[in-house]
This record gives sequence, C-alpha cells and structure tokens, in this order.
Amino acid sequence: QVQLVESGGGLVQAGGSLELSCVASGHTFSMYAMGWFRQGPEKEREFVAAIGWSGGNTYYADSVKGRFTISRDRAKNTVYLQMNSLEPEDTAVYYCAADKTPFITIAPVTLRDYDWWGQGTQVTVSS
Repeated sequence: QVQLVESGGGLVQAGGSLELSCVASGHTFSMYAMGWFRQGPEKEREFVAAIGWSGGNTYYADSVKGRFTISRDRAKNTVYLQMNSLEPEDTAVYYCAADKTPFITIAPVTLRDYDWWGQGTQVTVSS
C-alpha cells in the first residue's frame, strides 16, 4: 500500500523557519518526481515546489522562490521542504505528492499530474 506521511508542521512567528518532511512507503519512490502543495483557508490547493526523480531539477512557485527549498534523500524515500522567512500568507495545510510516472526529470507543477498524496501537515505563521 502506497503511503506518504508528512511531518514537521506547526506554529511559527513571521520570519521564522520550519522544515517539512515526507516519508514515502509501499513503493520505490526514488524513481518518481515529488511535489509539495498547500491549501490555505478558503483557498484552492496550489503548487509550492517540485523535484525531479534524481533530485537535480527543482521548481518553485513565484510566491516561495528564494525562501523555500525542496530536496530529497532517495535512499530514505524522503522529500523535504525547508521554509525560511515565513509569512502569514504561508499559513496552510501542506501536502506531499508523488507522480507515478518513473524517471521524470522535469517535475510537474499541476495537481492533476500527481497520483499519490499524503494527508497533510498544518503550518501556521503568526504575525
């Protein structure tokens, strides 16, 4: 059974940092592109960051570029999202996702391209 489990969310003051982790199990996730998405209060789920299967290509939403960093440890089937200089607008539930098409170098940035999803972790940034 495929499972993605996020952790690392919490409450932080504006300007602070958090690192989210997503551990994948039930499949060989090292061959798949991975992404992070978020859904704020009364907002649609939106793309945050993505990383290709090898880890060599990364993509970011304009709103987080320069503040967030996505990375992966393929041996541990884990993808990370380092979030710095957090803003109240970053408050959302953050979801990890995987694209089951193997060996994608250019990771997709749209929701419909991802096949497996985690349950989400809440990030709250206070002003």
